[in-house]
Amino acid sequence: MTVRLKNFWLWLGIFVAATVVRARSVGIPTIPLVPAAGRFSLSNVEAIVVDGRYADSVNDKGETLIPPTLEEFAKTFSSDLEELNWSIPIKQGGVNESTSTIFLTLGDPADYHDAAGRESSEGYTLSTSSSGITVTGASPLGVWWGTRTIIQQAVLNNGSLPFGTVNDTPGWGLRGMMLDAGRHYYPPDFLIEMCAYMSFFKQNTFHLHLSDNLYNNENYTREQSLALYARFRLWSDAKELEGLNQYKNESYTEDQFHDIQTSCAARGVTIIPEIEAPGHALVFVQWKPELGLADDLSLLNISHPDTIPTIKGVWSTFLPWFKSKTVHIGADEYTAEVNDYNVFVNAMADHVRTTADKSIRIWGTFPPNYTEPGYVNIYKNVTIQHWAFFEDNPLYDYILNDYSVVNSDDTFYAVQKWPVPYPTSPNVSATFLGNPENGGSLWYPNIFDRFNASNNPARDEPRVLGHTAPLWNDHGPTATVYSEAYYAWREAIPALADKQWGGDITSAEFYTTLSSLHASIPGQNLERKIPSKSPTILNYTLSTPPTKHTSPSNVVPDTSGNAYDGTTDCPLTPSGSLNITSTCSLDTPLSSKGRNYTLTLSLLISALTNPENATLISGRDSTLLLTPNITFFASGYYYSLNSTLPLDTKIDLEVVGRGNRTFARVDGGTEEEFTVRLGIYGREVAWAGMPFEAPVRRVGGRDAGWEGEVFGVALVDGS
Repeated sequence: MTVRLKNFWLWLGIFVAATVVRARSVGIPTIPLVPAAGRFSLSNVEAIVVDGRYADSVNDKGETLIPPTLEEFAKTFSSDLEELNWSIPIKQGGVNESTSTIFLTLGDPADYHDAAGRESSEGYTLSTSSSGITVTGASPLGVWWGTRTIIQQAVLNNGSLPFGTVNDTPGWGLRGMMLDAGRHYYPPDFLIEMCAYMSFFKQNTFHLHLSDNLYNNENYTREQSLALYARFRLWSDAKELEGLNQYKNESYTEDQFHDIQTSCAARGVTIIPEIEAPGHALVFVQWKPELGLADDLSLLNISHPDTIPTIKGVWSTFLPWFKSKTVHIGADEYTAEVNDYNVFVNAMADHVRTTADKSIRIWGTFPPNYTEPGYVNIYKNVTIQHWAFFEDNPLYDYILNDYSVVNSDDTFYAVQKWPVPYPTSPNVSATFLGNPENGGSLWYPNIFDRFNASNNPARDEPRVLGHTAPLWNDHGPTATVYSEAYYAWREAIPALADKQWGGDITSAEFYTTLSSLHASIPGQNLERKIPSKSPTILNYTLSTPPTKHTSPSNVVPDTSGNAYDGTTDCPLTPSGSLNITSTCSLDTPLSSKGRNYTLTLSLLISALTNPENATLISGRDSTLLLTPNITFFASGYYYSLNSTLPLDTKIDLEVVGRGNRTFARVDGGTEEEFTVRLGIYGREVAWAGMPFEAPVRRVGGRDAGWEGEVFGVALVDGS
């Protein structure tokens, strides 16, 4: 009986301990919370106190070469809270002796370990009690992730945090996404907003693919190949690179790229730049045709004596720009001589290391071969980014041969706009589905193959660095507008981030939690939301002379109740409408409205002074034009309907944004959809819809290209 009782208490102790270890709270990622009774409200916080001993400390163990200090992270945290209507000042202090504060300090990095058992500079401990909140980080970056937990938990718990302790460390050090900016330009502010979105869910890596070309179909002539869309996105005035990039307006200058890297690093996200060669290298061949292979001009002829020196020269120009410890040289889908390819990769690894003391990463293309005489293997200090099993087996080809690997398996691949052969957004459901052959476990970065567990290394395999999910623009720059990349990732970033960190959120928890958190993600407005008291966001009625408009301020009142009053320097007609000329405009305090909306312009066009480019209304993300067809200009390209507008006739032009499609109609007539013609890998043609943001910044404007009258402008949320 005594033995049985002892066994009972031993079993109970093990059960309780296991329960404590498994205790967690829902967030994205989930957090391992050991709870206590009670809650602490952020409304009671009097200050964010930065431990003065560590205010200037930085994390030098991460990927970025420009890590923020603890105090800089604290300032961004304070700004985020301000954005969410919690105004909390920052001050420095010593050991936290006061109550009602959020105290930010550093601890012992040896207390935080990743899935492989290594020290992690990204771990943190968050303690909440009646005295306040303390975040202790393995480094300032660890503290930063703790502040993301504070915001998430406060949003999910009506402004308060439950008492208790969180000891949280990511399982993998590389967690993020890759964006194909080579075949579609994205402006700096979009990339910076994406970093804010990623950071909220504790992703730390944004891989930018900076050069590429459309698919070079084998049936193209040499002239067709050399004219194919290909871009290099970095702009330098260096004479030795003259002619490589001829599109400055869709490229990043050194200052712009520095701002992108700095702004993202401020939120814990490192930009990993990629310049693609020797495959997908048509942009280099268009610059120097002698470097291309005769049977495929998108591949470099590595045996040509100028090829490796030319690419080294490109890297020498841009390596000083890059503020990461690792750069990506591409090396994807090269189909010519293997040894030449491996010699190229090793030469670039040597050059990058000796020139800038950086490591390189490549896409998995040619696995090592230790049996074929004369075979040149890639250096083992080159990291492999696995993406498809028809290219390699990451476990047997690389990990067991002492190569480090990033998991980018095509389980989570996406190609924008056309769902063949990959979907248009990553397969979010795969993050929740267990592999039936390995006991139904959740997906994590060490799982390369969801259907054959023998292809997967152990969870604690140190050569698995983490996971990055790519989003490609195979169908070129006209296929999408900027925001479509965000919408493709809207659910994928948080779903993947949970498992990349090591969380275990379920499908049911995920969608409910994301819905609750989404409106409170600071540092971005990727959906171009506009606060409104009702579905009617803005309404200007100009059919009767407005009282305010006769005042010197030239105010046009907004009758929606939101007080988005406009201003104008246009004269009034006797009926009270605005007389639009080439020297005046109607301006709103708004800029763009994202999905979904109805924008109505009541107007009369008396003359088109520039019939091929007349601006009706413009905004941050798009412009509505007459060319003379009704046309949207967005993301650098024109998208036209077959319709025009009549002259000398008062009409209501409605533009309707409905999900990922946009329509227009005149006077309540039949809707006509804005579409784009896609070339699918040079083999077929397809048509797809376009989702434009509503332009709501300015009606008319200097040299707008038309004259007439405006009777009203209305913007309604929904379609």
